[in-house]
Amino acid sequence: MSLEHKFCPLAGDVTVTDGSVISGYASLFGKADQGGDTVETGAYAASLARGRKIKLLWQHDPTQPIGVWDEVREDARGLWVKGRLLTDVARGREAASLIGAGAIDGLSIGYRTVKARKDDKGGRLLSELELWEVSLVTFPMLSDARVAAKGDDPAAAIMRDLAEAFQDARQLMVRG
Repeated sequence: MSLEHKFCPLAGDVTVTDGSVISGYASLFGKADQGGDTVETGAYAASLARGRKIKLLWQHDPTQPIGVWDEVREDARGLWVKGRLLTDVARGREAASLIGAGAIDGLSIGYRTVKARKDDKGGRLLSELELWEVSLVTFPMLSDARVAAKGDDPAAAIMRDLAEAFQDARQLMVRG
């Protein structure tokens, strides 16, 4: 079985607190990524209901777990995760430092497609996914979210949120 990966930059939605706790959106519903895939609302529900422990990896490398996801859930916006980087693990310490410095700012999901269909632009609409892991990554494919560390300038976070809202409004006007 091969896993697919979907990358999500972290638009200020993922934060690091106390040097090791991270939380934010790993996937956003209704947003096409650079590969043309769009995850639909509810795509993770069946997978999450099975109760499989979702792995927290470094760059999708199964030999480099760097923490644990304590909470993985869907809400109206997307797939929200909260977990802990294990700072007793060298790569976990490095990840916390890199996020804090802004050098790493992406999340990516590792999944198997269960149900999908083509949209009118040739992209895929992903309606059911079997989620296996959520990784911290350097290069995300979905450009609607970025990571921020605790202590970031609150005004910068507000400006990022405003920019995202304006971008969403502009896209709706173009489609409408």
